[in-house]
Amino acid sequence: MEPRISDPRTNDRIRVPEVRLIGPNGEQVGVVSIDAALRLAAEADLDLVEVAPQSKPPVAKIMDFGKYKYEAAQKAKEARRNQANTVLKEVRFRLKIDDHDYETKKKQAVSFLNGGDKVKAMILFRGREQSRPEQGVRLLQKFAEDIAEFGTVEHTPTIDGRNMVMVIGPLKSKSEVKAEQNAKRDAAKAEAKAGKATTAPAEAAAPAPAAEKTTK
Repeated sequence: MEPRISDPRTNDRIRVPEVRLIGPNGEQVGVVSIDAALRLAAEADLDLVEVAPQSKPPVAKIMDFGKYKYEAAQKAKEARRNQANTVLKEVRFRLKIDDHDYETKKKQAVSFLNGGDKVKAMILFRGREQSRPEQGVRLLQKFAEDIAEFGTVEHTPTIDGRNMVMVIGPLKSKSEVKAEQNAKRDAAKAEAKAGKATTAPAEAAAPAPAAEKTTK
């Protein structure tokens, strides 16, 4: 396979007179000639990989380059798997909201925050309600206090046209939440697989019934 441009230089592609060498177990060997470094890598049946080409002299490490590339690809795959974008979810209120509706809105917000999303709490003012913004501030502050266990206020209540808005951010990022969910799912799969492997059919373990004697 042809090396990619982004790959570090390895073995005879390292064209410098000397390198600062790191051994296969991370030990500092010191500055050696490139020929000596290549010989040590060959004796260990490993590769010589240039890990810091900008250093003077460049730093090279003796390692299994194929294994290194595989592990790097796995890490990148896991990072992509856990990558997620935070979404701004909207929860709307009326200034005169009853307790049932308020609890429903609160549950929605908690669900969004636990999922790693932000919550935009919005009060929709009607008619003369716009002349009483302090009531809207009190309602949003109460809302923030009620869900403080799940999120923190990122933007305090502000007037936005005929509405008042406040933004609450989650305590855990979307990526952290997704990583935890993936870890739990993987653990559950592994547990289920282990359970199947250790459970033997009861019939195989039970002794065969003794034959009944016939009396004449």
